[in-house]
Amino acid sequence: MTTTTGRTVLVAPGRHGAYATIGDAVLDAPDGSCVSITAGTYAETLELVGRELTLRAADDAEVVLDGTGADVPVLLARGGGLAVHGLTVRAGDTAAVQAENAELSLTGSTVTAERGPAVTVRGPGPLTIRDVTITGAEHGLVLEGTSGVVENVTIDNVAADGLIVGLGADPVLRSCTVSGCGQRGLYVYQHARPTVENCRISRTGQAGIVVAHRSEPVLRRTSVRDAHGVGIDVGPNCGGLIEACDVDNTAEPAIRLDAAATAEVVAEPTSVLSGSSPLDALLTDLDGMVGLPGVKAEVRSLVDEIQVNSWRSRAGLSTGALSHHLIFAGAPGTGKTTVARTYGKLLRELGVLPKGGFREVSRRDLVGQYIGHTAEKTAVVFEESLGGVLFIDEAYTLSRQSGSGGDFGQEAIDTLVKLMEDHREEIAVIVAGYTAEMRQFLAANPGLSSRFAKTIEFENYTPEELVGIIGRMVTAGDYELDPQSGPALAEHFRRISADPGFGNARDARRLFEVMRKAQSGRLRRLGRIPDATELRELRADDVLNAIQSS
Repeated sequence: MTTTTGRTVLVAPGRHGAYATIGDAVLDAPDGSCVSITAGTYAETLELVGRELTLRAADDAEVVLDGTGADVPVLLARGGGLAVHGLTVRAGDTAAVQAENAELSLTGSTVTAERGPAVTVRGPGPLTIRDVTITGAEHGLVLEGTSGVVENVTIDNVAADGLIVGLGADPVLRSCTVSGCGQRGLYVYQHARPTVENCRISRTGQAGIVVAHRSEPVLRRTSVRDAHGVGIDVGPNCGGLIEACDVDNTAEPAIRLDAAATAEVVAEPTSVLSGSSPLDALLTDLDGMVGLPGVKAEVRSLVDEIQVNSWRSRAGLSTGALSHHLIFAGAPGTGKTTVARTYGKLLRELGVLPKGGFREVSRRDLVGQYIGHTAEKTAVVFEESLGGVLFIDEAYTLSRQSGSGGDFGQEAIDTLVKLMEDHREEIAVIVAGYTAEMRQFLAANPGLSSRFAKTIEFENYTPEELVGIIGRMVTAGDYELDPQSGPALAEHFRRISADPGFGNARDARRLFEVMRKAQSGRLRRLGRIPDATELRELRADDVLNAIQSS
């Protein structure tokens, strides 16, 4: 790219002698100019054809280029060279930054998108992407046929793939972090030859790294953790080098080489992180769940308090009494059962509960058919759950107002109140249900509310998070989902989320099953036995058919 030695033009709305918009400044600025932008949000999109320009935030100001309502890329460069420094670029359904046969330098910036890829670079380059954060989006960073350097880039919370390198691209990816991807962390395809060094990939819905279509990457000192698929998956006729990579908590095997692959593994991956503990691993599992930031923070807060209490006790200092009973409030399908299981295991590792077991019950497991029978049933279930977690789903059905069968449900509540206090240090009782109904449940006994340490609210999943959940189901079922399905899935979940009976992850599970049925019908009509690739492939048409029929 041409070095900026020309003019500097200023964008400062309302200031005399300055440009009011970035677009006006770009039109007037000669090639080689630097467009310096003062603080503010600019609802603009820019298409630069054969230009040589620098867009820079003035004096490290907070500059937002907002194209969320547009149907074109926010920044599009065709030919020439574009340098962007210190900007926040927001996109809607299209790419935030797109370079086609242009030299791109993107540094010190933040890029977000809703559905499209955040950053796309096509053509020989070279490119420089350094100190950039990419969040949201369908794909994080897409590099096709290009060369250059990508360094210290953070990609998080994307619906599909985090990093895509294809069509013969050979960039150097160094010290990058990719996490929270609905599908793969890094996808290398079609003769690509990237060098990946000191990168960290975690929490992926599918494999951590996938190499396909005769690609030959160099993967060196790169870690893959907490992937729902295998750690590194190298396809047929693919080569390259895998050197001193660390793979932990993924599906087996840690590294999968196709029989026809020629990749060289110089050092076997480690199966356990050095210095890690079962407690850390459980917290990592918790962090790996889709969404639920508030829930994760609350559970970590409880863990911190218990841990510090333990340290104080060992030091001979006084400690306050802690109750481990919790209320999980929120709609169905929001992960309450999964978090409850993890909580029990955390309490076991902290030395609070000896077993860390988990027992899930409902009204029918606690309530008998005559007076006196309920207290007996409830006591038996409670005693069998000692040392672990007793999880009572839809607990509000036990109250007089919601339950059927007279006072029998109330008898279960009264019995629980006494047992929870008598065995406070031996069990964690978690009651779950809709937020409003749980308030009614707590009013059923004057002492019930005081038995619980905290109420944790489980919010509905966002459409993007549900797309990520679908991605994890796809991986767990050994399928492969067409990335083009992401927008249709997000729009479907956006539409049904307003329904009163919206089931969150339960609805995602039902849709996934319908997608599988749609694929089965399509394959059955082929008139032949499909190959392994076809059996794994869930096409966009399968998704659309499932949406229409669900």
